[in-house]
Amino acid sequence: MHITLTGNLGSGKSTISKLLSEKYGFEIFSTGKVIRQIADDLGISVLEMNELMSRDSKYDHMIDDKTAAISRENPDKNILFDSRLAWNFVEKSFKVFLSVDLSEAARRVYADASRGEVETYKSEADAVEQLAARAANEDARYEELYGIHYFDFNNYNLILDSSYATPEVIAALLMREVTARASENPEKRGQMFISPKRLGYSGNPSEEDLAAHAGEVAPGNVTVRVDGNKITVVRGKSVVKKAAEQGYGYVAAELQ
Repeated sequence: MHITLTGNLGSGKSTISKLLSEKYGFEIFSTGKVIRQIADDLGISVLEMNELMSRDSKYDHMIDDKTAAISRENPDKNILFDSRLAWNFVEKSFKVFLSVDLSEAARRVYADASRGEVETYKSEADAVEQLAARAANEDARYEELYGIHYFDFNNYNLILDSSYATPEVIAALLMREVTARASENPEKRGQMFISPKRLGYSGNPSEEDLAAHAGEVAPGNVTVRVDGNKITVVRGKSVVKKAAEQGYGYVAAELQ
């Protein structure tokens, strides 16, 4: 089985990848690993490779080709591709997008000292502005290079909100959905699991309800409209309200 995992900056991709590797035995192929392999093939350092990539887009295509080749050459391996664009180049994969509220993403990256000099932010508000700008730049760059829209959720089999659940809950839910969809409807696109809290609904569930439902998807269907970071309920508000009151971590949403 091949899973391609991408998502917003600050959505927890690396943490989820590590959990899927440790708990479910997936071998991780990250973009960084692919870059190192190409650098080795060319007989240059990773730093030199990064400099080449900044000057010439053909190296982006080399990375894409290498990613696709890894997938083709290992059809029976459980591989997780932790990569911005692997979903577009791995021929047969379950395509997952981790979505996170922009304010929560900014809080995470601002508090993450390990990002060091690579990413520096003056405040959480500054992080919000920088993350939004980077996302816009990436989307424009990918459209120019490949003619794709990175943030179009219809590209993905599963859009999983990582704003409020723990990484362990997210990884378990992801694997449950992958396993279920492998036999039922593997090609379905645009299925979203989103927190009622992110949709603006909160309740006062009991501790028992929270323990029972925190990692579960509430019964019932919802339709949402996505406009950048803003996600609003178009149909099924009563489902979201009830889910929040009963302590469910997620509702299942279709895209309008």
